[in-house]
Amino acid sequence: MIETERLILRGWHSDDADALFKYASDPEVGPIAGWIPHASIEYSREIIRTVFSAHEIYAVVLKSTNEPVGCCGIAFADGMCPGDAQPCEGEIGYWIGRPFWGQGLIPEAVKALISHAFEDLRLKSLWCSHYDGNDRSRRVCEKSEFIYHHTNHDVETPLGDMRTEHFYKLTNRLES
Repeated sequence: MIETERLILRGWHSDDADALFKYASDPEVGPIAGWIPHASIEYSREIIRTVFSAHEIYAVVLKSTNEPVGCCGIAFADGMCPGDAQPCEGEIGYWIGRPFWGQGLIPEAVKALISHAFEDLRLKSLWCSHYDGNDRSRRVCEKSEFIYHHTNHDVETPLGDMRTEHFYKLTNRLES
C-alpha cells in the first residue's frame, strides 16, 4: 500500500468490481488509452482477477470515500515495456474515471509510484507513454518530469487499430 495526501494506492479486491465497472465502462476512458470499455461487472471482476492481480498494479482509491476511481501501476521489462527497455526498468501506466479528470489525482499517484520505483524497487529508469491525441496523459508525463524520448508510428493497440505512441523516460537520479 502507498499513501499520498488524497489517495491510497492498494491492490485490487474482487469486491471492487462495481466501482471498476462504473468508471471503466465509460467510452471516454478506455479507448483513448487503447482498451475496450468494460461491458459488465463480471468482465470488470475478471480484469481484477487477471490483469490487475499483477505485482505493482494498484487501485487508485480516494481517501475521502474509500472508493477505487482509477488504476496505476508499474509493468516490468518482460514484454510489457517499450522494446528498448532493459532489466531494472519499468513502465508506468494509469487511468482515472472521467469525474476525476483535471483534479491532479493521477499526477499525485504517479509521483508516489516514481518514489516507490526508485527508492524501494531500485529501478534504474521508468518509461511512460501515451497515444497521439491523449493530451491529458501527455500532461501527466510532463508534470511527472518524464523527458520525451521517441515516437513510434503504426503501433497496434489492444483495440486492433493503428496509432502513434509517444514515449518518455525518467532516470533514477540515485543511480547516477
